[in-house]
Amino acid sequence: MADYWNTDWLNRSAMFAPLRAAGSNLPQIGWPDPETLNALVHEAGRVVNAQGLRVRFVAQTEKPREFKDGFEPRAFLRGEVQMRPLDWHDLFNALAWMTFPTTKAVINARHYESLSAAQSGNRTPVRDALTLFDEEGVVVVSSDAGLLELVREFRWKELFWKRREEARERMRFMLFGHALYHKALDPFIGMTGKAVLLNVSGEFMHLDLNAQVAQADRLVAAYMWDRTRMSHGRELSPLPVLGVPGWWKENEQESFYDNTDYFRAGRAGSGTPDQAASSSV
Repeated sequence: MADYWNTDWLNRSAMFAPLRAAGSNLPQIGWPDPETLNALVHEAGRVVNAQGLRVRFVAQTEKPREFKDGFEPRAFLRGEVQMRPLDWHDLFNALAWMTFPTTKAVINARHYESLSAAQSGNRTPVRDALTLFDEEGVVVVSSDAGLLELVREFRWKELFWKRREEARERMRFMLFGHALYHKALDPFIGMTGKAVLLNVSGEFMHLDLNAQVAQADRLVAAYMWDRTRMSHGRELSPLPVLGVPGWWKENEQESFYDNTDYFRAGRAGSGTPDQAASSSV
């Protein structure tokens, strides 16, 4: 899909809703190159890494020869996020930086911390977990802890069908992972995210979308910054995203949730019981 460009995808599905504020400023004609994206970042004025350096998007270079030139070190040390030309995956990564800047900065900082401490070139479980959320993450917030428990327990039909209106009123689902956004251009049965579950106050549900995204960004960043978190990918809760009400036309029929190949039963030890954060909003 990289041989043409338009922004019709922004309104194609509710899955893209978190990106609309940033995406609405993309050019209508011509693929958004790093210079174009840097102009948007400059206008936003709040996209910085964990060291307070303004994030800039740059063309990807050849395989780095030194540690400081690797993808994560370069983003942490210089604020430079590398991009490949005409690449949807990297474009969605840039839009995620603009939409969830604090969380992206924390993920980058923890990658750098782990890389710096590593005694070998092997990827650590912490980096695996961070990468999994960065690529496939979903933020799930709710003012009802019981609804979040249904996600942890894989009780999909009860959550998305039997308690559908409660889920609509008391839950918000936000795609985070840039690989997941890429998949959302052409959704398919089996498409699954890895969720962080956050308990928030009822007032959160009455905020407008941009305020909800900003608040979710701060909450997830605080969750990720806790060194007791993200020690293993199993801390993240699998989420069959096409089951979210309003995200897929076929889920308007009860029988959709009878597909147990997609809406699978839970695994032992899935998620973490204390995977929650309180919001003052």
